[in-house]
Amino acid sequence: MTPDATKARLKDLFLHRAVQFGDFTLASGKKSTYYVNSKKVLFHAEAITLLGELLYEATKDLDFQAVGGLEVGAIPMAAAALTAFHRHGRPLEGFFVRKQAKGHGSKERLEGQVGPGDKVVVVDDVLTTGGSVVQAIEAAEAVGAVVVRVVCICDRLQGAREALAKYDFRPLFTIRDFGIDPPKD
Repeated sequence: MTPDATKARLKDLFLHRAVQFGDFTLASGKKSTYYVNSKKVLFHAEAITLLGELLYEATKDLDFQAVGGLEVGAIPMAAAALTAFHRHGRPLEGFFVRKQAKGHGSKERLEGQVGPGDKVVVVDDVLTTGGSVVQAIEAAEAVGAVVVRVVCICDRLQGAREALAKYDFRPLFTIRDFGIDPPKD
C-alpha cells in the first residue's frame, strides 16, 4: 500500500471509529462539541499497523535513537513505530513518560532506554493546546535527550503548533482533514 493509500485508510478508520459529536471536556480543560477518541482506533489491528507505517514515513529521514511520549496515548503509538522500524530493518528504542513518577522501584518518570545526547521523536495522539506533549518533551529533555521531531495523529488547530514552535512539529492529520473546522477562540 502506498503512503497516500495508507493515510487515506487510516483517516477513514478515524472518521468511522474515533470522531464523536456531543458535549466534551478536553484534557486541556476546553469544552468541545466534538472529540477524537483515538483509543477507539489505536487498539484495532489494521489501524495500528497503518499508523506504524505512517509514523515510519514521518520520521524515516531522521537519525534518532528512540520514540515515545506521554502515557497512555503514546504507548501504542511508540509500539507501532517500533514495529514498523523493525520491519524496515532499522533499530529503534521506545519510551514512555508517566504523568507522575511512581512511588516505588526506580521512581523514574521516563521509562525506557533513553539517555543524555540521545535523539528522540516525541509522539502523541490528539493535540489541542499541546500541554500533554510538552510534559513528555520536558521529561525527555530532563534526562538529556534531544527532541528532533514531534508527531501527532491529529492537531485540533487550537494552539499546539504555537506551543511547539521551537520543535519540528508534524501532525499526520489536522481536524480539518476530518471535515471539522476548529472553533474560533
